[in-house]
Amino acid sequence: MKRRAMGRAHVSEARRALPLRVGTRGSPLALVQTRTFLTRLTRFCPILRDLGAFQEHQISTTGDRVQSRALAEIGGKGLFAKEIHEALIEGRIDFAVHSLKDLETKLPHGLALACTLKREDARDALIVHPRLREKARAIVAAGGDPLDVLPQNAMIGCASVRRQAQLRYKRPDLRFCLLRGNVQTRLDKLAGDTCDATMLAYAGLKRLGMEDRADAVLSTDDMIPAAGQGIVGVTVRSADTELKELLLAIEDPEARAVATAERALLDALDGSCRTPIGGYARLRPRPGHTSRTVLEDYEIVLTGIVAREDGSFYLQKEVAGAPEDAEQLGLALGDALRAEAPEDIFLDDTPV
Repeated sequence: MKRRAMGRAHVSEARRALPLRVGTRGSPLALVQTRTFLTRLTRFCPILRDLGAFQEHQISTTGDRVQSRALAEIGGKGLFAKEIHEALIEGRIDFAVHSLKDLETKLPHGLALACTLKREDARDALIVHPRLREKARAIVAAGGDPLDVLPQNAMIGCASVRRQAQLRYKRPDLRFCLLRGNVQTRLDKLAGDTCDATMLAYAGLKRLGMEDRADAVLSTDDMIPAAGQGIVGVTVRSADTELKELLLAIEDPEARAVATAERALLDALDGSCRTPIGGYARLRPRPGHTSRTVLEDYEIVLTGIVAREDGSFYLQKEVAGAPEDAEQLGLALGDALRAEAPEDIFLDDTPV
């Protein structure tokens, strides 16, 4: 799918100091995403590959280093990007690759989201302890409810308030414990009897070639994903117009449209990291449009939820509209959800 018009990108290698320095977290998933992005970029502009134009810089973030506490207790998901933003602002790197769901909606002054790549599967996956796997997979194979793979009073290892709230709303019997770390770390802890099951983004498992570890994949009707889940975003300095132009050429217009709607929803709700918020946008053919070749032939359908972490309150709403109005749709849905939700949901009681 393409936009009706797209500027022709170019890069003036002679005017830039090479190599271009690419900032990334050091987790296996972050490295896979970064290298996939660079492969896509060099396919678009092969001369950059021939010039050896890119140099990978792994950056340790606070969110990666502190694993014993929930993100909400140490400053929120922005801690996965803080040190990377600093490196970009200070000119130590030229651009940075992020999982968009970990990127705050308001970037630091001087930085811009220059590019969004094609979305991988946005759904959440449930992974159970090995002792429960055979029965769980039999339930799914028989067409049963994916949540039925969880035994009564099962302990779920989880760090996401969004996932906890939605699971508690549907299954009040479930118990939760903190489980953080990269994909393999969480799977190792699960196998070590820390808990009975955990949840991961299915996109991450697929990118790591580990999709067979998912015992049940929850539909986006059963579990609303995080805003931006499954999308890779690339940030640059706002003033770097040449690099922005290059990255725009490999951007996926659908990913940009849905990401804009979802991030606007999140921005309007302005919740803390303790606020369970989900946002998922997808495209569907626009009534009366027989063509399916450009973004304008579709409309955006955006679903949003807010909830209490204990599952005692859950509100879901949906809006639809033109892709060019993605930001307005997200803001309007966020305002509508906020207007009907108890104010205590949005209070940030994080200790200062």
